[in-house]
Amino acid sequence: MKLIVRITLASFLLILSVHAAKRPNVVLILADDLGWAGLSCYGNDLHQTPHLDGLAKQGVRFTDAYAASPVCTPTRVAILTGKHPARLHMTIWRESALNRGKRKLLQPVCLDSLPLKHLTLAEILKEAGYFNAHLGKWHVGRAESYPQAHGFHLNVGGTLWGAPQTFWYPFSGDSYFRDWRYVPGLEPGREGEYLTDRLTDKALEVMEQQAKAKRPFYLNLWYHTVHTPIEGKPELVERYRKRIQPDSIRKNPHYAAMVHSLDENVGRVLNKLDQLGIADDTLVVFTSDNGGFVNSCKLNKGLQVADNSPLRSGKGSCYEGGVRVPLIVRGPGVAQGKTSSEPVYACDLYPTLLRAAGFSDKAKEGVDGVDFTPVLRDPKAKLPREALFFHYPHYYQTTTPVSAVRKGDWKLLEYFEDGRVELFNLKKDLAEKTDLASARPDVAKRLAAELRAWRKEVGALMPEPNPDRK
Repeated sequence: MKLIVRITLASFLLILSVHAAKRPNVVLILADDLGWAGLSCYGNDLHQTPHLDGLAKQGVRFTDAYAASPVCTPTRVAILTGKHPARLHMTIWRESALNRGKRKLLQPVCLDSLPLKHLTLAEILKEAGYFNAHLGKWHVGRAESYPQAHGFHLNVGGTLWGAPQTFWYPFSGDSYFRDWRYVPGLEPGREGEYLTDRLTDKALEVMEQQAKAKRPFYLNLWYHTVHTPIEGKPELVERYRKRIQPDSIRKNPHYAAMVHSLDENVGRVLNKLDQLGIADDTLVVFTSDNGGFVNSCKLNKGLQVADNSPLRSGKGSCYEGGVRVPLIVRGPGVAQGKTSSEPVYACDLYPTLLRAAGFSDKAKEGVDGVDFTPVLRDPKAKLPREALFFHYPHYYQTTTPVSAVRKGDWKLLEYFEDGRVELFNLKKDLAEKTDLASARPDVAKRLAAELRAWRKEVGALMPEPNPDRK
């Protein structure tokens, strides 16, 4: 009787192993502060990104993809949970979550770490037998909310900080930011090593190990690049310096060099998948956490970092330049060489990736994202959703506290300092130059009402008048 039980159990485990092996690997590559116009395949006339352009030719490239927020931490928690940052009360990066400020409006006090009660994408995949590795920027909370607490077996580089002191080994010190910072998990190293390269080295090791073990893996490759400090490899900086002409729109060779290194390393990941013979069994997603940073970096002699043209503004803003991002998806069941204009955003990755892994039933409650698998199969498909919402009740160099909604071709922004609304038709005015709020008060009134109702429904935190600033 005992022998029969053992054989049955062994057979059962074997069945589970075979079943798990058939699940697709997931490689989620997240760039930091890379704007919608940062890649050649999105129209950038300076940056050379052949590997990402090639990925777009092998999958679906989204023209109307959005981050969940115009800054980093909120979009990252949206990816992990499928919930909107406003619902999570995490609408600003960790270091500023508890800071109310001293401006005309007091910013709301937010959570500075993702609570463990939220079921993450990694936790579900871990239960299904996936090996989960997080490599690179985390910025989702303090130590008790590090990747290991949210379902990852391996964490390389993921800390409470939003950026390294430097992209050059040993990636530590207090030279750029005021506090001492480091990137764990990359020791030992050598002088001259570049952070983006080293994170990729680790990613290749993980893929090779799991491919040999025939175990499905979820690789969270969240690069620090192209966040400040803007430090490109000198030879690439010089290469792009020579490409910049007096009439060039984009004039920062250091930033261009960082984008180039990002593209090279994505190419290394794709090549490794081919070498291991698992490319056809792997879903690859490339996107960014928010729009390009349009202010300057002190290392680049006052040069503007990114130019999101033709989009307006950049990181921190709810104009298109702050929230519209690149999104490219390739993998099993995904159309090849297609473009989709269907609006999607970061919250959607959670249900979409779970469905790809065979767990769509896990994402039915309390999730704001929509599964966009139908669009991956047919880029002309439409999703059962009418509007996308954004909520940034904080200050940044590019904005005062604001919320926004996109519905169809219409986009409305509501600013909290003075209560004004701005209305744009994105189909006719992608650059958001012409405010139509006065010309189309009917549309403005309707969208403003929907935006306010949504804020109430998700329990969005709001800024308050500062009694010391009358």
